[in-house]
Amino acid sequence: MGLNELWFLLIAVLFTGFFFLEGFDFGVGMATRLLSRNNLQTRVLINTIGPFWDANEVWLITAAGAMFAAFPEWYSTMFSGYYLMLTLILLALIGRGVAFEFRSKGKGEAWKKMWDAAILIGSFVPPMLFGMVFASLVKGVPIDQNMEMNAGFSDIVNGYSLWAGVTVTGLCLLHGLNFISLRTVGELREKSRVLAAKLLPMQAVLMAVLVGWTFMVTDLFERQGVLLTAAALLGVIVFVLARHFLRQGREGWAFGMTGAMILLTFVSMFIGLFPRVMVSTIDSAFDLTLYNAASSPYTLKAMTIVAAALLPFVLAYQAWSYFVFHKRVTEKDHLEY
Repeated sequence: MGLNELWFLLIAVLFTGFFFLEGFDFGVGMATRLLSRNNLQTRVLINTIGPFWDANEVWLITAAGAMFAAFPEWYSTMFSGYYLMLTLILLALIGRGVAFEFRSKGKGEAWKKMWDAAILIGSFVPPMLFGMVFASLVKGVPIDQNMEMNAGFSDIVNGYSLWAGVTVTGLCLLHGLNFISLRTVGELREKSRVLAAKLLPMQAVLMAVLVGWTFMVTDLFERQGVLLTAAALLGVIVFVLARHFLRQGREGWAFGMTGAMILLTFVSMFIGLFPRVMVSTIDSAFDLTLYNAASSPYTLKAMTIVAAALLPFVLAYQAWSYFVFHKRVTEKDHLEY
């Protein structure tokens, strides 16, 4: 494996890790309007992700930084072409983070409702738009010989991308509900488990349609048919196991299964893309690959050395934080983060 392939793999891991970890944060944020019946329960739900949400977002920042350094042409083409959508995602994330901190600073009901709305919007918009971005990325967008993306509205916003956005949002909600059942007790724990069981069949339909639609409108299965078919079959097994564990009340395993759904979704996308990073609908010769979009070998080598030295400490710290805050959050000892 060369350094180009290594950094493509690392960026895929970073994006996939972001959706696995931040996915349940998004899900909890959306669930605050589905499960909570009073301010105390909303506070408990927010506190389940209180110690984690900001560290989880670092995975996205690191992925973008790795793209900028390792594949500058990919970074510049993607971030300029999806400028509006990425700006909306950024604003939603900022608004959600501010809401977590400011919600408890005022006493009025209107004040709390305003920040609750910011949490809901900030938890719904990012997975929805990210799903649309990645769907249009694998389907293809107009990229010319100068590696410039000139996409129209329908190139990004269409039936396929909207369906993918809803599917990713549903995955995050389901993942978040299972996380809530792991982190709470009593009424919230039971309500989240029941709602997750109800939403699971709907999510299975969303995923099945998305896989079939992807087969029809992209060349991913033509390029990596064996691996993607195996991933689809594994996905069926994961859904069956998730339903079983939800019925048995085995919350940890159910959370692991929804996490596996997210992993399979994004791993399959990167497998189907390889060795491309963006697909051109103008001419396949204009596709961005991990070779023509990469930095110099010296840059990749230097980045690899730095990453190898620092990454273990970052992962160890985040694992430690999850261990320290692994206990369930209850209404009687809720904390303000």
